[in-house]
Amino acid sequence: MNVDSSSLRNRLGVLHVTGLLFLIGVILSLPSLRGSGRHLDYLGNLGSLVSRFFPPDWSVSGRVLAALGETVQIAFLATFFAILLSIPLALAGAQNIAPRWLSICARMAMNVIRTIPSLIWALIAVAIVGPNSLAGVIALTFYSMGYLGKFFSDAFESADPDVAQALRAMGAGVIQSFQHGMWPFAKPLVWSHSLWMLEYNIRSAAIIGYVGAGGVGVQLYSYQEYYQWDRFCTVLIYILALVVILDLAGERIRASITKRLVRPLGTTV
Repeated sequence: MNVDSSSLRNRLGVLHVTGLLFLIGVILSLPSLRGSGRHLDYLGNLGSLVSRFFPPDWSVSGRVLAALGETVQIAFLATFFAILLSIPLALAGAQNIAPRWLSICARMAMNVIRTIPSLIWALIAVAIVGPNSLAGVIALTFYSMGYLGKFFSDAFESADPDVAQALRAMGAGVIQSFQHGMWPFAKPLVWSHSLWMLEYNIRSAAIIGYVGAGGVGVQLYSYQEYYQWDRFCTVLIYILALVVILDLAGERIRASITKRLVRPLGTTV
């Protein structure tokens, strides 16, 4: 009982300190709310811009749907390649699997990858392969590796190592002990994170087209450049519809994965 009380006090202390530091950060950040110094009619400017969005120009629907299809293709391919590349990276970064020096190097590599925004990855890819959808696939593949590698390594570390160690003691190989001792525990988390990454990549693929990496972002950039806000609005409506569909489908799939995750150990395989 005393241990529980002490643990609770420590947790509350950490929460209070974290909350206090966050509030201090908010207060110190308030100067960034200053404007340009000019007296502008913000509401008037907003109303004027929004009025140019309506009514949407539905005549570009064919082109928008074709570009949206390319956006989805970019996201699927990038997520697929990222999953394949992230699994060995995650195994190297998992502290309960890889030696410490390898884990540190792998985690540092994932930190470096995550540090570079997706738009910068897109710029790099466009500079190498030119302005096309291949650049989008390359950019989002590398960007996703940083996140999936971290998520997967955390999933592997959350698995109970005793089962894998027991299998090793019984003569099982490294691959067999991982397949039957750790993978059944980590698999629901791996699929859940992969699904989240796919949803994220579809949204990102709609943006990286601004720098020439294919997808519907190319049209967004074009309509913005020529102040065709009614067509810009049409693209946004189609993106919104796609996002809503993804959210609804993703919610049902994640709910199914969560049910598998909370089942007894004998039924998760």
